[in-house]
Amino acid sequence: MKLSTKGRYGLRALIDLAQYSEAEPVSIGSIAARQGISERYLEQLMALMKKAGLIKSIRGAGGGYVLAKDAKDISVGDVLRALEGNLEPVECPAFQENGEGCEASGSCVTKYVWKKINESINQTVDEMKIDTLVSESKSLCEK
Repeated sequence: MKLSTKGRYGLRALIDLAQYSEAEPVSIGSIAARQGISERYLEQLMALMKKAGLIKSIRGAGGGYVLAKDAKDISVGDVLRALEGNLEPVECPAFQENGEGCEASGSCVTKYVWKKINESINQTVDEMKIDTLVSESKSLCEK
């Protein structure tokens, strides 16, 4: 599975937001400067994360962005799905919900490989929480 810049930059931006919005809302400009991301591109990413309910915007003087819920309640999977969509590297027809499997699904054993890979990726990104990554980031900055 290969993530686009949307997923990579968006996750960095959300971690930055979680780290710096504890005291006050954070502007797109300050995140862009710290993370080396274009403000225009960051605006698009923030809109997707806002639509997914991960962040919210505060208008007016001193406004900016804050997390919509606690960092311990946001997983890396939540962020990546908001930005990238489905994270499964293989969409095996044998497991489609609409009941339309492939012709070989009855005798195909590779479907179990794809299922295990998909489950592993989803489990890994869902177990990683933003608060843990913020703590890691702070400890790296202290070194």
